[in-house]
Amino acid sequence: MPHGKICYLEIPASDVDAAAAFYAKVFGWQARVRGDGSRAFDDTTGSVSGAWVRGRTPARESGVLAYVMVDDIDATLRGVLSAGGQVATPRTALSSGGDAFATFSDPAGNVLGLYQEPPLPKVTPSRTTGSGDAAYPRLERP
Repeated sequence: MPHGKICYLEIPASDVDAAAAFYAKVFGWQARVRGDGSRAFDDTTGSVSGAWVRGRTPARESGVLAYVMVDDIDATLRGVLSAGGQVATPRTALSSGGDAFATFSDPAGNVLGLYQEPPLPKVTPSRTTGSGDAAYPRLERP
């Protein structure tokens, strides 16, 4: 693993089963039971894991704010609402390129962020003329 990579999160929750269901529904995180009996999770990439912890105050105020990468902020915010969370900051565009952020609170009141990258440029084939010339892709912005 690269030095400095964030790898583990602890998320306060009074109802661990409800928290596990929320994050599974909204983000597809996989919940599991660790050897010590506590509920843990792995994100969809398998690069970040963590656990829901009891007895800790939910992070309702933004100090350090963790962001979750999503494909579609609007769809994710609808999922947050349908799973029992709330929108804290609606979708906010960062540029005309399509990247945006939003924040939400989970059912326990923890505030986290969402980030959506701009769409990747479309790659279309472009042919060159002449014998032996290779075809190179041409990048186009959406």
